[in-house]
Amino acid sequence: MPKYRDALPQVEDNAMMLTDGGLETTLIFRDGIELPHFAACELLRSDNGRQRLLDYYSENARVAVDAGLAFSIDSPTWRANPDWTDLLGYTSEEFDEINREGVRLAVEVRRRNETAISPMVIAGLLGPRGDGYRVDHRQTAESAQEYHSRQIALFAETEADYIAALTLNYSDEAIGIARAAHDLGMPVVISFTVEVDGQLASGESLGEAIEAVDAATRAYPDYYMVNCAHPHHLPEELFDKQAAWTMRVRGFRANASRRSHAELDESTEVDVGDPEELGREFGELRDRLPHLTVVGGCCGTDVRHIAEIARAVRR
Repeated sequence: MPKYRDALPQVEDNAMMLTDGGLETTLIFRDGIELPHFAACELLRSDNGRQRLLDYYSENARVAVDAGLAFSIDSPTWRANPDWTDLLGYTSEEFDEINREGVRLAVEVRRRNETAISPMVIAGLLGPRGDGYRVDHRQTAESAQEYHSRQIALFAETEADYIAALTLNYSDEAIGIARAAHDLGMPVVISFTVEVDGQLASGESLGEAIEAVDAATRAYPDYYMVNCAHPHHLPEELFDKQAAWTMRVRGFRANASRRSHAELDESTEVDVGDPEELGREFGELRDRLPHLTVVGGCCGTDVRHIAEIARAVRR
């Protein structure tokens, strides 16, 4: 049984927890590695690729250790759901193995880096069925539950402590994921992405999406996050202390760039922004959102940004 599945420290202990940054953009733009369909799970298929992932996660984990913060290790499986692995040419057996191997890699990172003051949890990571920037394949909650159950069931059999569903852009898919996690006995964190106007690509507000998921699942998700957005894109209503749903948002993983998703999609170079400025903005967010316990990076961020974020929140 995973060591933290029944008591996630970022929830039970309100431990300030760091995540890594933008895995895929770091691999592509900093390391010059080709990732078909943005699928970091492809690196698990070779010894050299696996070692690169170990080095990447350990580099970020050491930032957390140096800052005395907890750390969440994602399995590199954001693109390892059935539709995307079909595009990658995986067999059914290879699909199962790549998801299991992603968690085994995270377990190794934890074994190498965890300390008494820096507990490390493992997230079985999954992404949207379609594109994270567009609602190009809209499912009902029922079909999303059926679709994502297979990947979640695999994670439930491993040492993953919880399910993290990142870059979701409409509530029905999130409802399906939360229901599947519930049925399989896995804690789950739902992370939405927002556009420059603070709205989801579906047109829902962040509050509407969170309230819809909580209403449909009896508030099953342990908490909510926002990822793949710059701090300037967060909706102002998130800071309304009178709205109950805002207390459910405990995590934020920021893009380095202030550009829109459409602009980032068309870019041939990574916009790394200003790591020091991003760190300062996280410090300000910590003041405005005292219940924020999970912080880290997304597209365009690397270990430089994570170090600045850690420095800003470690107080």
